Amino acid sequence: MLVSAKEMLIKARDGKYAVGQFNINNLEWTKAVLLTAQENNSPVILGVSEGAGKYMGTYDAVVGMVNGLLKGLKITVPVALHLDHGSFEGAYACIEAGFSSVMFDGSHYAIEENIEKSKKIIADAFAKGISVECEVGSIGGEEDGVVGAGEIADTAECKQIADLGVTMLAAGIGNIHGQYPSNWAGLAFDALADIKKSVGDMPLVLHGGTGIPDDMIKKAISLGVAKINVNTECQLTFAAATREYILAGKDLKGKGYDPRKLLGPGFEAIKTTVKEKMDLFGSVNKA
Repeated sequence: MLVSAKEMLIKARDGKYAVGQFNINNLEWTKAVLLTAQENNSPVILGVSEGAGKYMGTYDAVVGMVNGLLKGLKITVPVALHLDHGSFEGAYACIEAGFSSVMFDGSHYAIEENIEKSKKIIADAFAKGISVECEVGSIGGEEDGVVGAGEIADTAECKQIADLGVTMLAAGIGNIHGQYPSNWAGLAFDALADIKKSVGDMPLVLHGGTGIPDDMIKKAISLGVAKINVNTECQLTFAAATREYILAGKDLKGKGYDPRKLLGPGFEAIKTTVKEKMDLFGSVNKA
């Protein structure tokens, strides 16, 4: 059964580790992430962007697939199904469809409007036991057409959103989506420490987890980050394994063209990547 992300993130914050949010794109992705979480006794958050929700055929289809896999694979670790970078309308669509957690990304609005919209979503989601993530200071890079330059969030604005009682807060600290450029300046830890001080016990979220050096990830966790999002890295390892399979001509041998065989190496590559991240984040055996 899907659960809100609230309890797993409070445990992570108190235990000084982070829960990984792994974005899903299809059945292989979802199954790989769920099995890896179960094998490593780790809580996990399945992230769905609005674009991926559309690609998979509607939020209802995503909820049906995830719930079916939880039952069929006998998954017993805590699993949250979370809308990633949701619009105001998208958040409501996911609340209706049966997601257990939503992110409302109001970072592109003026702070007053971000607060007003966040407040409404928090009230309506909490009434149904659904956790909510909000964002201050846009995250750099591109996520399904949402482009941000990697801003440093305003500490006072972070406090205003945190004071609404949101479950978790995503604050820009120079992190970006996608692959990091060679001239990336790194995470702004001073800003993170200031944000942490202003929001108190609020679990913080680090977006753009692909390509951040391990020591920076560990430092971010020590400064209050309890949820880390990973998407691009799984896509890259999936693509590399699939390419290798095809370049080796394996799809031309026997029934190697069968999607169950063709996508097998990519599926295993996702599992390997997710396991590495769970080890790094410290969530193994924390379910």
